[in-house]
Amino acid sequence: MASVAEQMASSISFAKFSQATDLKKRLWFTIVALLVFRLLSFVPLPGIDPTALGLLSQQTQGGVLDLFNSFTGGSLERMSLTALGVTPYITASIVVQLATSLSPTLAAIKKDGESGRKRLNQYTRYGTVGLTIVQGYFIALGLESFGASQGVAAVVEPGIMFRVGAVISLVGGTMFLMWLGEQITSRGIGNGVSLIIMAGIVASMPTTLYNLFEGSRTGSLDLVRLLGIIAAVVFLVLFICFMERAQRRILIQYPKRQTQRGMQADRSHLPLKINTAGVIPPIFASSLLLMPLTITQFAGNYVQGQSGWGDFIITMNQYLQHGSPLYMSLYGAGIIFFSFFYTAVVFNPEETADNLKRHGGFIPGIRPGKNTELYFDYVLTRLTVIGAGYLTIICLLPEYLVSALSIPFYLGGTSLLIVVNVTMDTVTQIQSHLLAHQYGDLIKKAKLKGGRLR
Repeated sequence: MASVAEQMASSISFAKFSQATDLKKRLWFTIVALLVFRLLSFVPLPGIDPTALGLLSQQTQGGVLDLFNSFTGGSLERMSLTALGVTPYITASIVVQLATSLSPTLAAIKKDGESGRKRLNQYTRYGTVGLTIVQGYFIALGLESFGASQGVAAVVEPGIMFRVGAVISLVGGTMFLMWLGEQITSRGIGNGVSLIIMAGIVASMPTTLYNLFEGSRTGSLDLVRLLGIIAAVVFLVLFICFMERAQRRILIQYPKRQTQRGMQADRSHLPLKINTAGVIPPIFASSLLLMPLTITQFAGNYVQGQSGWGDFIITMNQYLQHGSPLYMSLYGAGIIFFSFFYTAVVFNPEETADNLKRHGGFIPGIRPGKNTELYFDYVLTRLTVIGAGYLTIICLLPEYLVSALSIPFYLGGTSLLIVVNVTMDTVTQIQSHLLAHQYGDLIKKAKLKGGRLR
């Protein structure tokens, strides 16, 4: 039988939305924050020539930076203040989390509760500033050197002042987006950083769809391929929804207690999702891979024609082109690694088993304590294998097909996965707020009835 909470959740109607004042405020705050992000994506760096910048975006189109550009909503090709997006922040958070797992000192800080979390967040912010400075400097170098041989420079006045101005502007834009994401998480709806990435992807969808249908109209893309792409996108969306909802429910039983109907045992279920890590592994893997690629892509323009490091960087860029075997292998390995890593961060079998034992709960047929912990670890490992395989297929198979069939469609499986996953998570949080509002109404009615009885 479904619990009372599940029955209430199933009966939630969005018609009650107008009564949930706090939820409306949170939604309006989220919408305004995302609009601010979109407006900033059109504010260019100082000293940039838009004409030469258009040539640069045409030369890099179809490369690995297309994925980066889609994450930022086109900010990279416009070289706006938010050209780097939240990627440096994500990369810094990866480094801090990995260091927390490896360093006993950082692990002790993490166990300090709220104060420890604030210290780790501060380390993440310092790392974000450092990574943005490095990436911003190489982007400035690449912009200065681009077009110099053709007589059309992307930078109006190259020099140290442009580099300093570009780095400061990019650091300011990235830090503002980081702060904006934190504000959305605390005062809005959903995960702020994920929503900013999703907003960038959604903003680039109209251009992608226009290019797709324009290619069909001009004849560069035949009707069969167009229908195949549409069918594949619909199938992927449905498959992602199915896999994100799939879970293994472990039966938890509690000791018998006396009720009006006699001695009864309480039972509940512990749901373990197949994809416990959610959309984090693809975001982490792509951010960690795109950070050095961004540096080498723009540094390639600066070192072009130079021997030694110049040849090495250009060769590495060729091997790591979008859809290349090396790029796909590194991306897939990153997704699998972060699937297991983030699942271990989110779900602790030892802590869960101790909590069950403390409250008298147990799994039928499994002894409480260490055996329960080993059982959780056994089940979770096998679920994570399925989840990591699902994420790898969703992210890599569309990329491979688009590259192999030469289809001009740049909305890959990673982008679809992020959009669908973040949308589902946001809708779930909205339902949670509506459920809490409905509980509040019931409590108020119960208090009024109790007052009348007195």
